[in-house]
Amino acid sequence: MKNNRNFVDVNVNPCKMCMPMGACLAFKGVEGSIVMMHGSQGCSTYIRRHMAQHYNEPIDIASSALNEKATVYGGEANLKRGLKNVIKLYKPKTIGVVTTCLAETIGEDIDRILKDFMVEEGISPDDLKLVAVPTPGYGGSQFEGYYLAVRKMVEKLVVPSEPTKKINIIAGIMSPGDIRELKLILERFGIDAVILPDVSETLDAPYRGLEFEKIPDGGTTYEEIKSMSGSIATIEFGIIGREDFSAGEYLKKEFGVPVYRIPIPIGLKNSDTFINLLSEITGKEIPEYYVKARGRMLDAMIDSHKYNGAGVAAVFGEPELVTAISSLCLENGITPAVIATGSNAKKIQDIFEEDIAKYCEDAVVLEDTDFETIREYVKKLGVNIMIGHSDGKFIEEKENVPLIRVGFPVHDRVGAQRQVTIGYDGSMNLLDIITNNLLSEKYSTFRDEMYEKYYNKVKAEVHA
Repeated sequence: MKNNRNFVDVNVNPCKMCMPMGACLAFKGVEGSIVMMHGSQGCSTYIRRHMAQHYNEPIDIASSALNEKATVYGGEANLKRGLKNVIKLYKPKTIGVVTTCLAETIGEDIDRILKDFMVEEGISPDDLKLVAVPTPGYGGSQFEGYYLAVRKMVEKLVVPSEPTKKINIIAGIMSPGDIRELKLILERFGIDAVILPDVSETLDAPYRGLEFEKIPDGGTTYEEIKSMSGSIATIEFGIIGREDFSAGEYLKKEFGVPVYRIPIPIGLKNSDTFINLLSEITGKEIPEYYVKARGRMLDAMIDSHKYNGAGVAAVFGEPELVTAISSLCLENGITPAVIATGSNAKKIQDIFEEDIAKYCEDAVVLEDTDFETIREYVKKLGVNIMIGHSDGKFIEEKENVPLIRVGFPVHDRVGAQRQVTIGYDGSMNLLDIITNNLLSEKYSTFRDEMYEKYYNKVKAEVHA
């Protein structure tokens, strides 16, 4: 197994988005929150566009609109003026103040500015929460930005509280549909949990006619976040990221809440890990529904294995999702020949080194990579199925390799916000989609090849 970075020395179309993007995704899962981006207007426009196209929801992200003057003399006045406008227009409960390359490069002291602002405006911390997150675009990808934002929320908002019987769930970058599926699993177990962030309603709201809400309903409440210190355990969907970016590790260190960092529950093994962990932590029996659901997934794996053996996949995107989907592929006989992420995620190499060595010695793990490199390996290794977000569509178009769109962002299809891939049911659904794409590819060409061989044989006989 090889860990390759690039065929060339520069990145061409990186397989990632910027750190502030991930932070904005995280804050959208908090009740009554809005993001104030301290930087140029172009940064907030870029993020609004990506999120609005993916979720098909109106997305508001405020900007301090730094210009040349503010860059030279400092953007404190811009930020304070922007915060006042946001408070007046939106009346938020929480404002996530997310920095950009520009603000970090000029060295803005955001914590001091926010502290002064609260004093100057006479705002009580009980009425408004300001959470600062340092997210320069050059500091990482959306992956790091997301987990750091969740960590900062927990650091800022959690306080010592009375013990509860709840479980904290630190969700990864998951669709609203996946969060709803997660809630359904917990409901069937009879488990009370705090899910952070909870985008199940905020990024996939019901139709309300002409009624427009500046800040959508839903999200994890402040009271829930505040009480996370009293929970019996934290389950964090995150095994790749840094420990100092982990909200679960912070709760363990500061409040003694046990933490279990596990993969996103996609695939049989990962879903088993999650379901069994819920039972172990709470002492509750696994619901009969999930005993049967596991059996149905096993049956689906048996049904499809004879087709999946022909699958050679390129899996790309955010590290946790890539890791989980690659595990699903391995379980079902699909060779993940290319496992790629734009983030610095060297742990992926260790996770798959032993498994992939058994099936495909030429497989590559690409971290901090770009789509030009992924394309070269798609051609070199005979990939016939790709699994990842829409940014890989040009490879699909140029190399005629089908792309199954999973993850963020999906711009050229509808329904990404409703997609369910977690647990036994979601994993089985994703597996069916992958298998059917492999079957479609097979049946779209095999008759042409059969007829070509037949006609060539007839032609040879005639000439003979």
